[in-house]
Amino acid sequence: MSDPLAATLQISGAGLRAQSERLRVVSENLANARSTGEAAGDDPYQRKTITFESEFSRAYEANLVSVKGIGADKAPFTVEYDPGHPAADENGYVKMPNVNTLLELADMRETNRSYEANLKVMTQAREMVMRHIDLLRN
Repeated sequence: MSDPLAATLQISGAGLRAQSERLRVVSENLANARSTGEAAGDDPYQRKTITFESEFSRAYEANLVSVKGIGADKAPFTVEYDPGHPAADENGYVKMPNVNTLLELADMRETNRSYEANLKVMTQAREMVMRHIDLLRN
């Protein structure tokens, strides 16, 4: 049987890594929310998505979260009328990325809260380990 505090640290660490990767994907989506193609007919930036999976750790006898993969959102691109844009078609329409900034900001907030929760668990577990060591010293 594994040490529960060590398992707690591993579980929270896996959560921190997963949320850190999620934040990177969200940041990339926000940074490219207005990135169009270079020429008429070129596709713009395509929103990225992230999926997670649960992995069982035999060493810690616990489920750990990990990134399963990063994919592309299949939602259609939007179009805007901007005849002066270099990527405008013959009718003056430009394909825009399928990134919804409101959705990305909500996802960023959720990611931040989850990251903070995992960090708080790690801090609490670390404090418990330190108290345990102090008790053993006395």
